[in-house]
Amino acid sequence: MSVLGRALSVLDAFADGTPSLRLTVIAQRADLPLPTALRLVRELVAWGALERQSDGSYRLGSRLWTLGGQAPCRRRLVDLGRPALDGLNRVTGLPVLLAALDGNSLVVVDGVGTALRPGTSLPPHATAAGKALLAHLPDSRRRQVLTDLARLTPYTLTAPGALNRQLAAIRAGAPASAWEEWHLGENEVAVPVDPLAGQGPAAALAVTARSAAQARRAVPLIVRAALTISGGLRPVGQPPHCQGVPGVDSRR
Repeated sequence: MSVLGRALSVLDAFADGTPSLRLTVIAQRADLPLPTALRLVRELVAWGALERQSDGSYRLGSRLWTLGGQAPCRRRLVDLGRPALDGLNRVTGLPVLLAALDGNSLVVVDGVGTALRPGTSLPPHATAAGKALLAHLPDSRRRQVLTDLARLTPYTLTAPGALNRQLAAIRAGAPASAWEEWHLGENEVAVPVDPLAGQGPAAALAVTARSAAQARRAVPLIVRAALTISGGLRPVGQPPHCQGVPGVDSRR
């Protein structure tokens, strides 16, 4: 295998959506000797493709997310979405984000009024945007994502039966929600973008509020903003420009 091929195999070790990996795991998944993996990982860190974390593990670096954001589908989503995100943030006064599934992770595509940067990975099972997208995945793919679910707060829903009932409600048209499931004091609602795409919504649009009531009040505005983005992605008489990741949920 060429040097380039070995370097790509290191990056491919993260293909299942695992947010961070130890060097030994990277070497095992890439089928490389540990010294070779270490040398390649150091070079990828220097270039920005990987980042070393404080616990010694590695995660995908911001330079990859920057390059990925230039891909036509993702770039179009950001360009079309930003005016809608700005308007939604201005009217509601709430943090707004646009997110899509990438492997087993939910990834921030763009945001306004939030500290979350594009490329930030979020837990799909504990976020409204993640549930919105999970609901529209094929059953086998959804089961793959929903394994070993972490309880991030006392309210994180991890019971398969209850979570699947939420996702079924989303598929039936309910807005997605996550009440303090990721962080205490944060209540989220989300709706899908481009819900008629052949492979599921292109992304999910979400807002975060201090209370569930405040989040619920924003749902009509989120729906309107999502429809605006969807209209740009799907010109009249033409198929969707971006297809690929799902849509929404309700809890209480």
